[in-house]
Order: sequence, then structure tokens, then C-alpha cells
Amino acid sequence: MDNPEMQRFLQQEQQKAMMNEMVGKLTSVCWDKCITSAPGSKFSSGESTCLTNCAQRFLDMSVLIAKRFEMQ
Repeated sequence: MDNPEMQRFLQQEQQKAMMNEMVGKLTSVCWDKCITSAPGSKFSSGESTCLTNCAQRFLDMSVLIAKRFEMQ
């Protein structure tokens, strides 16, 4: 492909797809880990804290993995 606009578009779409996949994984992992009872209209304070910590650890690990791949 010699069209730079098309290459940029495809790269942006690939990044969007990767981001959506990451959000899906994060949601699944953290939901399974932190929500132990039937969800109500609000999360309990323990669930909120767990979800926040889980999401932060997941994102930190994703950044670490991405940096490792860049170094190779």
C-alpha cells in the first residue's frame, strides 16, 4: 500500500480494535475478581476499591508488556 492516508487509517483502526480488546479483557478479569454477589444499583465501597485497583494493575501490566515488546 503506497497510500499514506490509507495506512494511517488502517493503523488507527487496528489501535481502536486493540483498545477495545483490552477494555473487554480488563472488564472481564476485574468483574470476575471484584464482584462477588449479584450487582445492585451501585457498587459497594469494597467493590469500587477492588475494581479501581484491579484496573490500575491491569493497565500497569499492559504498559510493562508493551515496553518489553518494544525492547525486542
